[in-house]
Amino acid sequence: MDLITGKDNKTLRQKSLPVKKIDAEVRSLIKKMTVFMKQNNGIGLAAIQIGVPLRVIVCEVNDKVYSLINPEIIKTSTEMNVMDEGCLSVPDVFGEVERPEKIVIKATTPEGKKIKFKAFDLLARVLQHEMDHLDGILFTDKAKTTREELNQAPAL
Repeated sequence: MDLITGKDNKTLRQKSLPVKKIDAEVRSLIKKMTVFMKQNNGIGLAAIQIGVPLRVIVCEVNDKVYSLINPEIIKTSTEMNVMDEGCLSVPDVFGEVERPEKIVIKATTPEGKKIKFKAFDLLARVLQHEMDHLDGILFTDKAKTTREELNQAPAL
């Protein structure tokens, strides 16, 4: 499994397709993505970052792993916050991005269960960052400014 990198990479810029059927292949993809994310010191990963154009994301915040299929943001708060972001697919680049502080997400679990939950602070940020990947958007598109820093971690 290879990580796709580069803010001009055509694969990273494509819109991912909805998962129509959750089968063993999709669950296997999620397991591989979770291992890959952890091995690379990331806290989030979208399937497109490993070349699979499906609407699947994984993330780990506060020791809890989230595996979401076809995630959608159905509500955002008016309160915004600015935080530094990085990305496994844009190595050594960081920038301040403004995003809604709280969001409500609906998605499907790997077990096929429909869920809806509120996310705030870091979890909301990571989910928004990963969901942007599903639409071909990188954090560098939203960052007010970017800077290069070598050997920083963790990245989204």
